Amino acid sequence: MHHSKLPIASKCEPTAVMVEEGKTYAWCTCGLTEKPPFCDASHKVCWTEDEEGNAIKHFVSKKFTAEKTEEVWLCNCKQTSTPPFCDDSHHGAKQKVADGSLVQKH
Repeated sequence: MHHSKLPIASKCEPTAVMVEEGKTYAWCTCGLTEKPPFCDASHKVCWTEDEEGNAIKHFVSKKFTAEKTEEVWLCNCKQTSTPPFCDDSHHGAKQKVADGSLVQKH
């Protein structure tokens, strides 16, 4: 998939996840993962190269370390302004999927 068509929404609702204090997690930023909301490195398929052969990484995972053991809500629509955490942007993302301005993974 071409990077200009990303990110895609894996779904238009968040996922509740129990995180452990001190553990680092990798949140998917592109929507191509088979393990939402976590990254499985699928973003590498849309990397390109510059003239010197260096990778241009259009998407990479968003790593975060849990400050405490608790349940958090992680974004799946990729529209959040507080990544990786849900900020209720999925409500607007549903309309974007309906009007075709956001692709949802099926």
